[in-house]
Amino acid sequence: MAVMDVCNDSTGWLILWLEPLGEDRWLRPSERVRIRTDYRGDDLAFSVTTWVDQRDRADGIENIAVCVENGDCRAEVTDANGAVVECGHQRPERIAKRWQAEREAMPKSAAAQTSPESL
Repeated sequence: MAVMDVCNDSTGWLILWLEPLGEDRWLRPSERVRIRTDYRGDDLAFSVTTWVDQRDRADGIENIAVCVENGDCRAEVTDANGAVVECGHQRPERIAKRWQAEREAMPKSAAAQTSPESL
């Protein structure tokens, strides 16, 4: 089993994007989650990418994507107590509303492809 911990060492939100599914989990400062996949091989189980989005950064939000490279792409994400952390974990209501408004402004085919819940 491949395991990776992600900890938010920033002073604001950290969005953990689990790829290739596009699922989001929101971590508060000092919060840690563990990602597990069934992969047992010698190749990399995960790859990590960070990026800066100016609008997110202005809102105190940082982004990290963990891509499951090998094994079941539906990796398990748990908190420090071992409880499963689902897509949308702690997503602020204002962000959910903003994303919903942005999806509604898109053509229907594009909106379906950009929603974390659409997978």
